[in-house]
Amino acid sequence: MSEQKNVKELPVCPVETTLTLIGDKWKVLILRDLMNGTMRFGELKKSIGSVSQKVLTAQLRDMEAKGLVNRKVYAEVPPRVEYSLTELGQSLKPILDAMWNWGEGYKATFN
Repeated sequence: MSEQKNVKELPVCPVETTLTLIGDKWKVLILRDLMNGTMRFGELKKSIGSVSQKVLTAQLRDMEAKGLVNRKVYAEVPPRVEYSLTELGQSLKPILDAMWNWGEGYKATFN
């Protein structure tokens, strides 16, 4: 029942729905980096750059709750946590590719 409630709370416009899920700068960068495969938290933080640990954790939790990211915790000492994209998260690849291509074209107009 909670899943139905979440769907009803989504915007009517599909573009707005997509932006609701990935419209944050950090979420797009997380998606970009996880497209290449599974990463540990530290690797992801380093690859993204200036994001704080608190913000990265919050973004990953939100993306996990929305079904875009998998979080796997290994029962080790110290604990090891790996993140990967779900099938739904992987389905965003064409959108990221289009953003990449558009950004390349935009940058080329100024060189």
